[in-house]
Amino acid sequence: MKKEIHFELNGYEVSAEVESHKMLLNVLREQFHLTGTKEGCGQGECGACTVLVDGLNVDSCLYPAFEVEGKSVTTIEGLVGEGNVLHPIQKAFVEGGGIQCGFCTPGMIMSTKALLDETPHPSEEQIKKGISGNLCRCTGYVQIIESIEKAVDLMETEPEK
Repeated sequence: MKKEIHFELNGYEVSAEVESHKMLLNVLREQFHLTGTKEGCGQGECGACTVLVDGLNVDSCLYPAFEVEGKSVTTIEGLVGEGNVLHPIQKAFVEGGGIQCGFCTPGMIMSTKALLDETPHPSEEQIKKGISGNLCRCTGYVQIIESIEKAVDLMETEPEK
């Protein structure tokens, strides 16, 4: 069964005809060519596919595409500002070494965005909890946590554009 869905994607009203078994991840990558969202495990365990739906971080590999009807979806591509200016969180990850191979980075950044939108000044424990659904095999998490702490500072001095 196919159905047309309408939703906001990175600030733009969009529509797509999708099959009932498609997950949001598939629609984002295949129909909208937004390949920043990665499929890691396909089972909601690694967080590589994390996007925001109405501001909440979700595993798009498990999120039925039909469920975004009338909602707002933000992907890693939606964080880049006008003129391709990096979002303060993205900038902090680059400057803080929170990126190694980069595969987990989009999901990690989206979880960070959800965390900082809810808790602008999180403790280290809150940061760890906020990214607990995202796995990284490269950094050992120290640089990621430091990058998130740097993002807190950058978001105060360089607000989102």
